[in-house]
Amino acid sequence: MGQWVRYMTCLSLVAAGLLEAETLHVSDTGQLRRALIGAGPGTTVLIEPGSYRGDLHIPDLAGTEQAPILIAGADPQNPPVFKGGGQALHLAQCSYVILRNLTVEGCAANGINIDDGGTFATPAHHVIVEEVTIRRTGPQGNHDALKMSGVDHFLVRRCRFEGWGGSAIDMVGCHHGTVEDCTFIGLTGFSQSNAIQLKGGTRDVRVQTCLFQDAGQRAINLGGSTGLAYFRPRVDSFEAKQIEIAGNRFVGGMAPVAWVTADGGRVYRNTIILPDKWVLRILQETQDPRFTPCRGGVFEDNLVVFDDRVRVFVNIGPGTAPKTFVFRGNAWCDLQGRRQPVLPTPETDGIYGCKVGSDAGRLTAGTVQLAQPIGRPLGAEGYVRRPHDRWGAPRVARD
Repeated sequence: MGQWVRYMTCLSLVAAGLLEAETLHVSDTGQLRRALIGAGPGTTVLIEPGSYRGDLHIPDLAGTEQAPILIAGADPQNPPVFKGGGQALHLAQCSYVILRNLTVEGCAANGINIDDGGTFATPAHHVIVEEVTIRRTGPQGNHDALKMSGVDHFLVRRCRFEGWGGSAIDMVGCHHGTVEDCTFIGLTGFSQSNAIQLKGGTRDVRVQTCLFQDAGQRAINLGGSTGLAYFRPRVDSFEAKQIEIAGNRFVGGMAPVAWVTADGGRVYRNTIILPDKWVLRILQETQDPRFTPCRGGVFEDNLVVFDDRVRVFVNIGPGTAPKTFVFRGNAWCDLQGRRQPVLPTPETDGIYGCKVGSDAGRLTAGTVQLAQPIGRPLGAEGYVRRPHDRWGAPRVARD
């Protein structure tokens, strides 16, 4: 009887997450692989500084809300480096997992891949990626630094991405997540289609307070072009919906923002500095009749600094509904004159002809000072960070 009581008490403590969690220190790739395969709720895997081989495929890694699995560099000042190979880590159908203080460099396919293992009805969920650096992925073609397919309830924060082929963060059918305080730096020799792509049925995601420096053809691809077999959980009428892009700084790049076969989406209080060709794009990249024309986007309270490289402010593709877009309260600063933007719908409360007092060096660093007061904070300076829960789900997201 006494043994039975002790056994039940032990089970209760485990269920409550009160037993001391296991902490494993690893210093080579073999130890790391064994630690990850055997990890359970509450396990912490601390990876010592050094160089590690990639191509680690770990399925079904499952923590709990009270006892997540933590995979982290043991020394935040000297994180472990995963070099080369196809991809550093592939976590399939994982849940309640945190990746922290890791560096990934020179992967040919993807840097880190997190997905649902192809079981669309049971997504990976409750994942945090923080303080992770992923460099030099690809360099050409559809090779992503952080690839996420079928991931719900996620948070990507304080990460750095430098040089990639496809997207720095590619989301296919991801839901209820936040990307914040990340840095995206494009490098010469990398194709860099997007810094962040939200497609394949992605919904309820916020991107806030990030820096995008020469971050590719479309820094934010709000939507995209997804094969119908890859939509999660199923094909609906949109590539992306209920997306917020706010408080970010964009410097250079072909186009800071593109809506692509998207339903709604709000881009507000961002600072956009010297885009190379367009300020934004409205596109439809599928002709399937199940999809509504790209529609309903809101572009408001942004600060846009441009020069004569921008000849067309809004690139509008066929099959879209540009008249449904709303432009409101944006400030437009022409460094070389007093041009006003040509927009698909009339803007309300727009500010035109504002002058920039910053020099060119400060502009490339992502900061802007206006030569005259406007009476209210503009762009990223006027953004107040929006809340999310512990696992990244936005508290409020609206179109």
